Amino acid sequence: MYKLPYYQADNQDEVLAFMHHHSFITLIGFDGDYPVATQVPVKTVVKGERIKLVGHIMTKTDHYSTFAQNPKVMALFTGAHAYISASVYENPASASTWNYKTVQAKGMIKLLSTEETYQVIKDITDHYENEDSPAAFHKMDEAYIQKHLKAITGFEIEVTHIDHVFKMSQNHSAKNKESIIADLERSGDVMANEVAKEMRKEKI
Repeated sequence: MYKLPYYQADNQDEVLAFMHHHSFITLIGFDGDYPVATQVPVKTVVKGERIKLVGHIMTKTDHYSTFAQNPKVMALFTGAHAYISASVYENPASASTWNYKTVQAKGMIKLLSTEETYQVIKDITDHYENEDSPAAFHKMDEAYIQKHLKAITGFEIEVTHIDHVFKMSQNHSAKNKESIIADLERSGDVMANEVAKEMRKEKI
């Protein structure tokens, strides 16, 4: 991971907030020959010093088999990113770069029972659906839930190590930062606009 002191958050709460906000992760394992990955939504659960990631996956898949035989996994959280052109720097004869935020959480995955998986699905659905939504969990037919439950397996990841890079041009002058932000805001690109917002927050 490309880690430099000025690309680090001031505290872990900032990192955890990023993980909560960017909950659709890439979950990576190793089957002995190649990395295996899948994209899944997770819930980040913090209890004291312990951090868990909770979600579910399809059972009849290569990644399920990999996680079953090798519980060591990495969860990759990613945010908005954008190309940063050196053309707007005070000295434009410089290297252009890319701004981004990412968190890598390593840990041990535990595959859950049917009863535990049921609770995972309920919790995630309740998190994203309003109680009065026609798609709310309590409005689903129980037979329908049990039928589809057979195809999935819940999981918990006990996080043992977290790395992060929040690269938002912190190593540049105030004038360069203003020029970068203005350029990103003019681009009309959604991702670039989001990076501009993140950079403005860094300046507060």
